[in-house]
Amino acid sequence: QVRLVESGGGLVQAGGSLRLSCAASGRTFSSYAMGWFRQAPGKEREIVAAINTSGGTTHYADSVKGRFTISRDNAKNTVYLQMNSLKPEDTAVYYCAADRSYRDVLLSSPFYWGQGTQVTVSS
Repeated sequence: QVRLVESGGGLVQAGGSLRLSCAASGRTFSSYAMGWFRQAPGKEREIVAAINTSGGTTHYADSVKGRFTISRDNAKNTVYLQMNSLKPEDTAVYYCAADRSYRDVLLSSPFYWGQGTQVTVSS
């Protein structure tokens, strides 16, 4: 199995920035598409961003486009989510996920999930 461990969450004020990291185990990280998802209290889980195996293709939710950037470093088995201009509506538990299929990541059905990291944005 693939183990995913998120880090970098925390409490920030509106307008601030955070950088989330997701470290993946195994030697086949480069063969997995990756995604970031979030779930706020009382709301359904939603996709935030996705990136294909090479990093050449990305997807962003409209709500974060222009503020968040997903990237990956296959040599380090790590995917990142740079979050700028944070808003209170960004408050949620953020999950890292992986699947060999980029399509399945986009469809919010990746096979592997991390444990999540809390992001709280105060107003």
